Order: sequence, then structure tokens, then C-alpha cells
Amino acid sequence: MSDENQHNGETQDTGESLFEAPPIGEQERMVEAILFATAEPVTVAELTDRMPHGCDPAEALAHLRRRYEGRGVRLVKVGDAWAMRTAPDLGHLMHRETVETRKLSRAAIETLAIIAYHQPVTRAEIEEIRGVSVSRGTVDQLIEMEWIRFGRRKMTPGRPVTFVVTQGFLDHFGLESARDLPGLKELRAAGLLDNRPPPGSLPQMGEGEDDDEETLEGQSELFED
Repeated sequence: MSDENQHNGETQDTGESLFEAPPIGEQERMVEAILFATAEPVTVAELTDRMPHGCDPAEALAHLRRRYEGRGVRLVKVGDAWAMRTAPDLGHLMHRETVETRKLSRAAIETLAIIAYHQPVTRAEIEEIRGVSVSRGTVDQLIEMEWIRFGRRKMTPGRPVTFVVTQGFLDHFGLESARDLPGLKELRAAGLLDNRPPPGSLPQMGEGEDDDEETLEGQSELFED
């Protein structure tokens, strides 16, 4: 063979080697890496575009699927795409509880305090003590937090509904019962009541406009979530 033919042969062999597909085991590793690094399911076409020329993603997926049988994660088909997912019987391990910090408005704190100390109490009685109206949003927020609930209706004209604190409220603040609530002196020291002498057992805690939009920061632990 002439030097020229030998040179051309080497070039042809080298060219073919450049397009030789990786072993199937290496293709599995490539597919595995792509699927783990991608949040959304990946189609075979997308795998083909990402992998070297000559690879067979479909075959690699079949091998990989068998390899993950019985493991904590498995290879699943989602429509026409593929993804790594937690084994169904281990899904409960993925649940995580989070604590959401929520700040109460001054109106909500005052309303909650009145209900805690005067329960069962109606909305009209709350407004009479506070000296201002109670917005529906304030009551809804406390009900949503499961700190207050509806009590029995009063045997008075109109049969108005009453509000009482819940077991969840007592548990949150480490109270055995509402009788364990702090006294007025402690509430004033904590900044939850005005320092001026009250005209009644719980004074008119809000003066003027209702302040549902005013949030309290750095207040006492009591009545603050």
C-alpha cells in the first residue's frame, strides 16, 4: 500500500472512531445524569440531542429502568417523556411540615384578648369594649388560625352568636385553661394594653379608627404568632 493510500486509510479509520457510540453502560450514565439534573421530564428526542452521535437513548432508558426496579427512586414515563421519581410507597417520607410566622394586627390582638377574657362574647360586646367596630377580616383571621371558634348563641333578642377561644389557642400559649391567662397588670407591662387606668375589666383597647392594617413587631409572646 502506498504511503498516500495508507494515510487515507488512517484518516478514514480515525474518522469512523470519532463517531463511534459510547458503550451502553456509559450511555446509561449519561441518561441518568441528565434526568437527575433536569426538573422537568425529558423526551427521547431531547436526550438524543444532548448525547454524543450514535447513542441510543431509548435502549439506555430500558436498561436504566430495569436497574432502578425496587429502588427508592425509579424511572417513570410521563407522557412521551421520562423522569426520575420517588417510589410511590415512600412518598410519605417526602412530606415536610413548615412553621409559618404570622403577625397579628393590633385590632386582632385586642379582639383575641377580649374573647379570651370575656368568653363567650358576641361581636357587639367586643365592639362595646374596644370602642370601635370589629372588621369581618379580623374575626376571619382568628378563626382561620383556629384560635377562636363560634360558641353558643346567646338567649337574647336576635340570638347573636358568641366567640370563644379554642384548645389550639390554649395549647399554643401553654395554658391549661383560660383561667391561666395573665392579669391586666401583666398585659400592660407586656405592652398589650394602654398604660392608662382602664374604666372596666378590659378597657376600651382601641381608640378612634380601627387599625386592622397596623402590624405589631417586637411585642410580647402572648397573643403573637
